Amino acid sequence: MQRIVITGLGAITPIGNTVEEFWQNLTGGVSGIAPVTQFDAGNLPVRIAGEVKNFEPQKYMNIKASRRMSRAAQMSIAATRQALEESKLEITDDNRENIGVVINTGGAGLCETYWETLVIEKKGPDRVSPFYIPMMAPNMASCQVSITFGITGPAMTAVAACASGVTAFLDAVRLLRSGEVKVAITGGTEASLNPLALASLANMQALSRNNDEPEKASRPFDRDRDGFVFAEGAAVMILETLDHARGRGARIIAEVLGGAQTADAFHITAPAPGGAGAARALRKAMQTCGIEPEEVNYIVAHGTGTPLNDAAETQAIKTAFGGQAYQIPISSPKSMVGHLLGAAGSISAMAAVLAIRDGLIPPTINLDNATPECDLDYVPNTARKATVDVALINGFGFGGQNGVTAFRAFHQTGSGPSKRSEAYV
Repeated sequence: MQRIVITGLGAITPIGNTVEEFWQNLTGGVSGIAPVTQFDAGNLPVRIAGEVKNFEPQKYMNIKASRRMSRAAQMSIAATRQALEESKLEITDDNRENIGVVINTGGAGLCETYWETLVIEKKGPDRVSPFYIPMMAPNMASCQVSITFGITGPAMTAVAACASGVTAFLDAVRLLRSGEVKVAITGGTEASLNPLALASLANMQALSRNNDEPEKASRPFDRDRDGFVFAEGAAVMILETLDHARGRGARIIAEVLGGAQTADAFHITAPAPGGAGAARALRKAMQTCGIEPEEVNYIVAHGTGTPLNDAAETQAIKTAFGGQAYQIPISSPKSMVGHLLGAAGSISAMAAVLAIRDGLIPPTINLDNATPECDLDYVPNTARKATVDVALINGFGFGGQNGVTAFRAFHQTGSGPSKRSEAYV
């Protein structure tokens, strides 16, 4: 079976607009949650979010083109450009047909629909942007990356709610292993912050209302967790077949093993009792990838900070791993970046790959009070040095969509974790 490796990373996040800035702040326990600045949230019950700060689209793309695309598309281009620069992948007439784009999203179009609805109501139909439809369409993040970089292989987008960023990697692996492409630009993007979405999620009782201490609002697995924090951002990786990466002398950061998807078939927002669907996804991912439970060194949790999700995810890990569950470090980036919806899984993938690269597991911050239903090792508040050979990422979405992807340190022979290779081929 064709091996799939990672050769480039890019990130635009609430705690940094480069991969290294993001990683320094994530491992340092720095929160990116703050009062909303993109609009007046004064009359809303929730007035905090994980906003991307100081993002300048013109640093990454033509300013005229940027004005005709959504913020989510802008951030996906920025993250892609970073990833391509690190991978040193040159796109030419000879290879552009063999490169695919798989960038997923969860709430694409929410902002554009909200703001253009206000325009038509206040100013009339003549003032509605002619670019509204191509700005709000979910596929446009992938398509704008394709257009910007001249990529003529498949441009794909799947919407799987908050599992979207995880399933992007599974779709990319399928493309690569089928031989349809040799390179896949893969990840997730989200920029859906607007009053309508905040009000709806607040009325659903899904969001934290800790407006007075925003940096403490996201509390995955903590006794006092009261909901997730809405956030935005993008993360992208360059995936290649091993043969292709070796052929061009690429630096390999880590390997993608594959994973699994399941459905709860239970409820539009709540997880299945005991995290049954998530447990099936974890078990199937390990079976598909040939991983034994004792080989897993780190799990990047979905870890939203909602009472139901965190308890269900904890039970799912126990069901899938048995007693081994208590031996595995688990942490949630959402404690610092918030919940990026369709980009959440790509942020988790970034955390997993960087943990493998640097031997450092980021913490779950704001985890101050243990609770009986969440009693695993969540790496509270302080990063931990550890050898990470195999890492899993979890992503669970509204509608009962579950995804798990597995990453591994790169080994020249593919013989497993017993002998670690150099990162260069």
